[in-house]
Amino acid sequence: MSSARLIDGKAISTQIHSETLARTRALKEKYGVIPGITFVRVGDDPASKAYVRMKGAKADELGIRSDTIVLDEQTPQAELLALIDKLNRDPQVHGILVQAPLPRHIKEDEIFSGIDPNKDVDGFHPLNVGKLLLGQNPLFKPCTPAGVHELLIRTGVPLSGAEVVILGRGNIVGKPMAAILLQKEKHADATVTLLHSRSRNIAEHCRRADILIAAMGQAHFVKADMVKPGAVVIDVGVNRVDDPQAKNGYRLVGDVDFEAVRQVAGAITPNPGGVGPMTIAMLLANTARAAERGVS
Repeated sequence: MSSARLIDGKAISTQIHSETLARTRALKEKYGVIPGITFVRVGDDPASKAYVRMKGAKADELGIRSDTIVLDEQTPQAELLALIDKLNRDPQVHGILVQAPLPRHIKEDEIFSGIDPNKDVDGFHPLNVGKLLLGQNPLFKPCTPAGVHELLIRTGVPLSGAEVVILGRGNIVGKPMAAILLQKEKHADATVTLLHSRSRNIAEHCRRADILIAAMGQAHFVKADMVKPGAVVIDVGVNRVDDPQAKNGYRLVGDVDFEAVRQVAGAITPNPGGVGPMTIAMLLANTARAAERGVS
C-alpha cells in the first residue's frame, strides 16, 4: 500500500512569505510605509516566548517592523487594556497581537475586544469573528484556520460539496474553520460536521470525511481505522508527550497517529512542518494587509 502525499506547509508558507515580502516592498516604495506589528506578552510562559520570538524574526525578514512588549505576570487587566488603547492610536502600529494564553486574572475575550478591528491581525475581535460567520468578508480571518484553508486551496483539494469533519469546537480553530469552509463562495461550499467531547460515534463520523481536520489537543487521537481511504487529513494539534531520548525529556506530536494514518489517507500534513508554518505566514500576510488598508 502506498503512503499518502505529504502536504508541505513549509513550502507553501514560503510561497506566501514571498508574496508578503513583495507587498511590503511595494508599500515602502510607493508610500514610504513600513508595516508594523507589536507583540504583547504577559508573563514568561516558555512556549509563548518561543512563539513570539519566531514571529518577530520572520516579520523582520519580510520587511515588517516588529516590537515586543513584555508585561509582568501580575499586570492588572486595566493596565493591559490601557496599553492596547495606546497601540490602537499609534499610526506606526498596523497590527497588534496579544499572545495567548494570558494569566487567569485577565479575561481574554475582553482583551481581544479591546483591539481595534483594523489592527486585529490575529482575527479574534468580535466584529471580525461575526463577519466571518455571516460571510461578510471580515477584515482578518484567524490565522490557523486561514492557514489550513490556504493549504487546501494551494494543494488543489476540492472543497465544493466535500464532506469535512472537524475534530474540536474551539474558538481558535474549530469554529472559525467551520465558518470558512461552509460559506457560499469560491473555495468553500463544503458540508461541515463539527465534532466535540460530547459527540457520539466520533469514529463513524470521521470515516465519512473527505477532509478530516484534527484540532482537539489529544495526542495521536486519530487512528488509521477512523480515516476513509484516500481522505485528506490535516493535523492541527500540538501535544507534549514524554520522551526520555529527547533533549528536553519530551517531544511535540499532533492529534493524528501519523505513521499509521499515512498508509490510509490520500494526503496528509506532517506535524511538525504542516499547519504550524502557515499560522505565522497568515499573521504576517494579515499585517501587510492592515498596512495596505491604511493607504488605500
